[in-house]
Amino acid sequence: MALKSVFDSSVIRAEFDKAGINNRFIPLIWKYVIQNPDCNWEDIPSLPSSAYSLLRAKFKASTSVVHSVLKSNDGVTTKLLIKLQNGAFVESVIMRYDSSLGKLNGKPRPGGPRSTLCVSSQVGCKMGCTFCATGTMGFKNNLSSGEIVEQLVHASRLSTIRNIVFMGMGEPLNNYSSLVDAIRVMTASPFQISPRKITVSTVGIIHAINKLHNDVPNLNLAVSLHAPVQDIRCQIMPAARAFPLEKLMNALQEYQKKSQQKIFIEYIMLDGVNDEEQHAHQLGKLLEAFQVVVNLIPFNPIGSLSQFITSTNQKVTRFQKILRDIYDIRTTVRKEMGQDISGACGQLVVNLPDKRSISNAAPLTDIEDIRRQ
Repeated sequence: MALKSVFDSSVIRAEFDKAGINNRFIPLIWKYVIQNPDCNWEDIPSLPSSAYSLLRAKFKASTSVVHSVLKSNDGVTTKLLIKLQNGAFVESVIMRYDSSLGKLNGKPRPGGPRSTLCVSSQVGCKMGCTFCATGTMGFKNNLSSGEIVEQLVHASRLSTIRNIVFMGMGEPLNNYSSLVDAIRVMTASPFQISPRKITVSTVGIIHAINKLHNDVPNLNLAVSLHAPVQDIRCQIMPAARAFPLEKLMNALQEYQKKSQQKIFIEYIMLDGVNDEEQHAHQLGKLLEAFQVVVNLIPFNPIGSLSQFITSTNQKVTRFQKILRDIYDIRTTVRKEMGQDISGACGQLVVNLPDKRSISNAAPLTDIEDIRRQ
């Protein structure tokens, strides 16, 4: 039987309980492994003797390896191609920002450079969104919670990670138990990432949204809406047929009532499909009762697979202006990063590429800072 990742929290806790070993040793093991990637279990000091034999018999310090690291010419984006124990690959993307850019309550922001990690939750995806490269892979398998956490471990050795966004390969809420377990590890010792620095993106899996706040409170929720009416959603997001827009909005209303937090609305701009002025008005009316931040996302081409083209800058600006000026909805336009390494939104699909070089560029403002404005 394949050895489990030591970062599979529920598995290692159950094994320690069964062996009568105190769970307080688990964060110490994680910390040592993070700092010493090539360690043997015997190298970890001060564990009970029974812990060493258990770790040897059932766990690996890492079940995945970094196959390649691609550095974008934009100077701020790095994509990791990670090989899993079963031979499959997933991708993670490190995006570097400067949190001091922009203003907060009309004043200069505190902070400075730091990194956000975009993590994958599945190999492939079953949602089949027609504008997304990952959807062309089909669904292969869910990641274990350990495989999700190991993406953070690998990335942390390249950059200090402050924010995490579940916006990589897969639909996070379709891998619910692994997602929740992974977030609980990420927010505990030794990672200790604030839940408010973690964003989970979903196409709108209603039954999972209904329980998310109770299971992992204080997260940021991002919803891949992408259209203001059900028929357009179904055209570009086939899975939307299972999640009618009216029921989704009711679930989001209930989520916001419980969480008392803004919801991020992701909206990809597809020329002639969902980017006309009437669509902006429909979206404004749909969202005017919510506390939201709308993030307009320029469509990223996915090679010969593309059946769409990107909206013009003029259309994007007009769409943003309608939402802001008429409906008083905070609306941003996402700065695309890593297009040259297929690391931008909607471009994650497994290839086995050559490494590329990186050049210096100015740091960017992160969407994760918008929640405080």
